[in-house]
Amino acid sequence: MPDYAKFTEDMIKTHTILVPDMLPIHFKLLISIFEAEGYKMELLQNDSRAVVDEGLKNVHNDTCYPALLVIGQFMDALKSGKYDVDKTALLITQTGGGCRASNYIHLLRKCLNNSFPQVPVCSLNFSGLEKDSAFRITAPMFLKFLYAVLYGDLLMTCYNKCRAYEVNFGDSKKVLESWQKKLGDMFSGGKREYMKTKKYYRQILDDFASVELKKENKIKVGIVGEIYVKYSPLANNHLEDFLISEGCEPVVPSLIEFVMYCAVTAVNNAKLYDNKTKSTFAYSIGYKLIYKKQKELIKIMKEHGKFEPLHDFEHLRKLADKYISQGVVMGEGWLIPAEMGSLAQSGVENIICAQPFGCLPNHIVAKGMSRAIKEDNPNANIVAIDYDPGATRVNQENRIKLMLANARR
Repeated sequence: MPDYAKFTEDMIKTHTILVPDMLPIHFKLLISIFEAEGYKMELLQNDSRAVVDEGLKNVHNDTCYPALLVIGQFMDALKSGKYDVDKTALLITQTGGGCRASNYIHLLRKCLNNSFPQVPVCSLNFSGLEKDSAFRITAPMFLKFLYAVLYGDLLMTCYNKCRAYEVNFGDSKKVLESWQKKLGDMFSGGKREYMKTKKYYRQILDDFASVELKKENKIKVGIVGEIYVKYSPLANNHLEDFLISEGCEPVVPSLIEFVMYCAVTAVNNAKLYDNKTKSTFAYSIGYKLIYKKQKELIKIMKEHGKFEPLHDFEHLRKLADKYISQGVVMGEGWLIPAEMGSLAQSGVENIICAQPFGCLPNHIVAKGMSRAIKEDNPNANIVAIDYDPGATRVNQENRIKLMLANARR
């Protein structure tokens, strides 16, 4: 018998699945896809100091910051009294790679066994992990996920641009929330309306372009780094909001880049180590499909002309080859220096590398590659910011202010 609670078929109808707050815009769309399949989900919004304290209570303080926060957010929610713990499950992502992130699920289950042994954990992964769970992703759901990521990237890009310049505070958020609702309804519905991407991409671009903006040039600041700290407001202390409050425009690379990075890694490894399998062929087909969809979105954004298009992934791969081997795939691997190089090339010369303190892969591929990128882009202004339970928000923001002071000169 397993020593942890398992998610069963019956629980799909009876349990609420709590989702950690990593990508607020994207995850709301992904949740609508699951809800169309009968799952009930809730995106957690608790982000007080209590989350960090719960994490410190339940995992070793040498565990990387994302694990501490995700587990802390879950434990804080379960102890809040807001949920019936007998009818609650948790969702956690697993990349399946060499990063410790794939092992968070075991840390979480160990914590739950001590306090909430009846609460099961579901794994969201595409690597064949947790095969005995009733929580499954079908091929039609995977296709919906792809569209949700692309729509989410477009919304995130347009929203960050508009809210940095909007004349009337809140106009950008109204457009964002309106489209999250529309797209959520499309994914929940039985029809495949969401596949009419050319139509809806243009409508989204038009709606954001209608937001009245100030006619001024602000300092653009790119945000790269470990995927959780890069995107999660909880992990990076609402970095995007802080940059806007400092009179800057945050530029955040798309999630589809990380998805494609994971897909092409299997193809690269087959070439590098001469180890082709059935999954290599599947990943190769999947990569070509995703890249085709990314190219379509880039083309429409270029034609529209109001917003900076996403980075072409094949261009990122070529940039990576200038700095580092595509065989470096621990954590975010070669993707981080590729994103930094692409940002600098596109005029976003001020770059923040957000990373968990002590995350060895990110220290090597982010801090370690900064010098090479600066040599290639002399005006690049790169700063690495460590996020950790012991790192104060004031210290982090002061370092960013120093970077911005250099940018303003």
